[in-house]
Amino acid sequence: MSTLRHMLLAAVLLVSVSACVGSIATEQDAGQANDADATTDDANTDDANTDDASTDDAGTDDAGTDDAGTDDANTDDAGTDDANTDDANTDDANTDDANTDDANTDDAGVDDAGEDAGGEDAGGMDGQDTDPDYLNIPLQSDITGVQPMTGIVLWENAWNSDPIKTTPGYIQLEYAYVRPSDIVVAADTYDWSSFDAFLARIAGRGHQAVVRFYYVYPGEVTAVPDYIKDLSDYNETLGTSEGEATYFPDWTHAELMRAHLAFYTEFAARYDTDPRIAFLQVGFGLWGEYHIYDGPNTIGEQFPSKAFQGTFFQHLEAELPITHWSISIDAGDDYYSPFASTPAFLNIRFGNFDDSFMHEEHGDYNEDMWNVFGHLTRYEHSPHGGELSYYSNYDQQHALDAQGMYGRTYEELSTRFHISYMIGNDQPEYQSDARIREAGMANGYRFEVLSFQASSNKSLVQVRNNGIAPIYYDAFVAVNGIKADESLKGLLPGETHEYEIQAGGSTPILTIECDRLVAGQKIELQAEL
Repeated sequence: MSTLRHMLLAAVLLVSVSACVGSIATEQDAGQANDADATTDDANTDDANTDDASTDDAGTDDAGTDDAGTDDANTDDAGTDDANTDDANTDDANTDDANTDDANTDDAGVDDAGEDAGGEDAGGMDGQDTDPDYLNIPLQSDITGVQPMTGIVLWENAWNSDPIKTTPGYIQLEYAYVRPSDIVVAADTYDWSSFDAFLARIAGRGHQAVVRFYYVYPGEVTAVPDYIKDLSDYNETLGTSEGEATYFPDWTHAELMRAHLAFYTEFAARYDTDPRIAFLQVGFGLWGEYHIYDGPNTIGEQFPSKAFQGTFFQHLEAELPITHWSISIDAGDDYYSPFASTPAFLNIRFGNFDDSFMHEEHGDYNEDMWNVFGHLTRYEHSPHGGELSYYSNYDQQHALDAQGMYGRTYEELSTRFHISYMIGNDQPEYQSDARIREAGMANGYRFEVLSFQASSNKSLVQVRNNGIAPIYYDAFVAVNGIKADESLKGLLPGETHEYEIQAGGSTPILTIECDRLVAGQKIELQAEL
């Protein structure tokens, strides 16, 4: 009699659990919900665990991180496996691995899942027991375009009426050179109206700015503020660069150095938290880069002293705790910069940009310069970007060819150096909009949801970064508008992390929220749950 009563109770419980599952699944996603449940049974076999471990690495390789030069990315793979190492110790944890496989591959064992439909669905992730009220939530989502703060960059004043800029998803960033002399009207007196108008135009197109302030441009007078030029003891140098008469600043003058620091103090106070600006680039050479390869270039005269450069780096570190700033990889040349004489400056968290990306001899000089800055780890906290090579017309015409040039593709070289963004203003002349979007989508981060479970008031979401770089500003997994406590910032390529959100329900809505976006931008996610 006792045995019969137990059997009846078990049947009632099974019906109750089935009813709960049915109440949160739509008719459209019911089959997917069953598939998500089914994965836990596959995970309970030793063979499934073995497959899971190999699938994590394979998924990371698909993200493009198996390039011979990307030792970091392979380390990240190990980090992903570490995230699942604990999983291997418990049946509950194996549920995650199985779900991960289902998100990326067709698991041959899914058909067997029906045998234990009520089994271990409630099993938790990362070796943690989950409340029996947690249910697997079906989710289908695709990444359809370039993600915010990544991709191919066009100039602010170009292509503004073309679909490449007017159609969402093709680009996210616009670039401009900016003259400090247009902003500094007197000592410690600034007029930011033209700069704000520039940022407003970009944001009005649903994009963000990459900004570079400069003093020297071949064929032009300097962008040093006029009040400094009017000082009787300030003396600029007239030289020739790129075959044109070019003026160079007087870096012996104390007021230029003081005003330079004051300018960035004012900039930081106004714009450090401004979502209209994605990245800042700084430098002292031609075009605001870090060299004067053609023209007078005495350190301490036409180019600032190494001591002042160090002061400037420390100044930016203190004044810009949020906005990411970068210097050219040409600063790796110890003739110009202080990094060889003062290696401690390399500990400052700045990014790098490469102004001749993809040129034929990139593996020589450029890679040497990248190596000075430890590019294999620097990308973990600071962005890598650049500009497609102008060394020759051929470079511009073929830099984004799908088959590549000089023996490597844009995607391959981007993966090697963990590129988030790349200026390519001439590319619409040579490539289709679709190809520009495709190349841009290969840059930066790419988030995939591997598991989504929810109870009445809490959710657990497992996310993997399938991209080639992290996101550099705080972004959060959110359910019903409630953010997780932990940020996605710093989630490296190939890494997986579980986020807990204090919200749930029968039909939870999952999004990624980021305060560093402008109107019209959205961080997309991949999911097949």
